[in-house]
Parts: sequence; C-alpha cells; structure tokens
Amino acid sequence: MTVTLKNDYLTVQINEKGAELSSVKANDGIEYIWQADPAVWGRHAPVLFPFVGRLKDDQFQVEDQTYPMGQHGFARDMDFEAVEQDDQHVIMELNSDTETLQKFPFEFKLRLHFTLKDHELIEHYEVVNPDSKKDLLFSIGGHPGFNLNLGDNQIQMEDTHIRIAPKQVYNQIPLKAPYTDPKNPIKFDATTPLDLTHALFKDDAIILDLKGEQITLMTENEVNNHGIAFTVANAPYLGIWSPYPATANFVCLEPWWGIADTVNFNGELKDKLGVNRLAAQETFNQEFSMSFF
Repeated sequence: MTVTLKNDYLTVQINEKGAELSSVKANDGIEYIWQADPAVWGRHAPVLFPFVGRLKDDQFQVEDQTYPMGQHGFARDMDFEAVEQDDQHVIMELNSDTETLQKFPFEFKLRLHFTLKDHELIEHYEVVNPDSKKDLLFSIGGHPGFNLNLGDNQIQMEDTHIRIAPKQVYNQIPLKAPYTDPKNPIKFDATTPLDLTHALFKDDAIILDLKGEQITLMTENEVNNHGIAFTVANAPYLGIWSPYPATANFVCLEPWWGIADTVNFNGELKDKLGVNRLAAQETFNQEFSMSFF
C-alpha cells in the first residue's frame, strides 16, 4: 500500500514496503523521484538499515557468531506500518522480531518521519534501542534517486550540475568496489560546480567525508533551472551515485551514518568504521531535507 501526503505545491507518495519514498510530483506534473526502471535500478529511495553498503564477504560477526547479510541491510525489503498520519506528515515504523533477530542480533524500533512543508520534504530517522541492557550497533542512510530531465525529456545528465555549499575541498574516500579505502583519501574540489556525466560514476559512488558538518547540494539543469536542493547536517558521509555502465538520467544523493566495510576490515561489528553504538533505552535522531523547484 501507499501513503500519500499533499499540499498546495506537491504530492508525495511513500510505499509501506521499505517506507520508501516513491514519488514527489509538483502540481505542474513534474516528477522529481526516479521511477524505478528495473532495467537500470529498480528502486526509488530506499532506507539503508542496519547497514550501509557492502559487508566484507557479505557477513559480520557478533560475539563469535557469524551472520550473513546482503548489501544495505534488510529494512528496505520489509513492511513498515503507518503509526501516525495526517495530510502532510506520516511516521512509518518497523520493529525487530524473531525474523530480524535471527539475522541481526539486536532489538530495535526504526521510525521514518516524513513531513511536507510548502516545497520541502523532510525525512527524519529515529532509531530506538528498546533493550534494557544491550547496546545496539547499527548504520543507517538514505538513497533517494532524483530525476534530472525535469519538465523536459530532452534534458540529459550532461545538462546538469551539482553545486555544493560550503564551497571547499573535501576528502573523498576511494572505493575499491565494493569496499572503501579511507586510509588513502583523495581531494574533491567543490569550489566550482560538479558537471555530471555518466562516466563520472564508472568506479561507483563518489563518497565525501563530511565529518558531520552541514552541507547543501543543489542539482540544477541548464535548460529550465528546475532541480532539487538537498541539505543534511551531522552525517559523517555522503554518497553521490548514478548507475554505470547501464545509464539513466537520475542521480542519488545519499546521506550516510555508516559506510561500507573497509578493504582490510576484520568483520567484527564492534570494530566497523562508522558504526553507531546506541545505549539501552536511548534514541538516535537524524534528518535531511529536500526542496523541489
């Protein structure tokens, strides 16, 4: 089933499966969210939980036990429940159960809050550790895909650029796909706009080391100036991705509180780079916003 939010400017749809944002459509008919063509990438905007990216050998270890786990975890393929809703706000909830505990040995409550304000959609992540004694170790992240041919099907990726604020040089974490190599960062110059091309993603995602600072990315095409302003604070990492060599005119802007395993990772979850440790009965809260123009 699908949950709908609506105001005078935008109509938003969120699937109960995965609590996945599947559509943001302006009243003039422009669709901002990638429509999940399975021939290229069959998702819209999945939540990545309890892992971001690929695990070494697709597994992890907790207390001497090994657990298999696919890329980006399992929440994106599970059914959430709308536990609170009105015309411009919804909370989608997923709770640990016997099925999740068999593959991820931690209790959790995961809530995704979606709030529509004028031309802006705010997506808020709330992770609760309901355990009375045990810490919850997890990663979480967003993976929204944004159309680039907004209002004109002739607009190509090459007609689009990304402006990043603050304008500065960031550390980029290399990928030795599918693993990361944070010990050998390279420089990413964001003092000028990033001109998009498909070949830019031939080595997979661009991963920026944000160190938790606030950053705004604006995608804007040169034909009619439609685009998205994407703002996130306190995320340690941000991915910019589009598929290659299969190609399509969309780009994903991905705030991550966690990251794929490093090339030399030992597999112990407690030692994982970027893992969040949430004490018993505590709550983790983070969010990002998307403005559509």
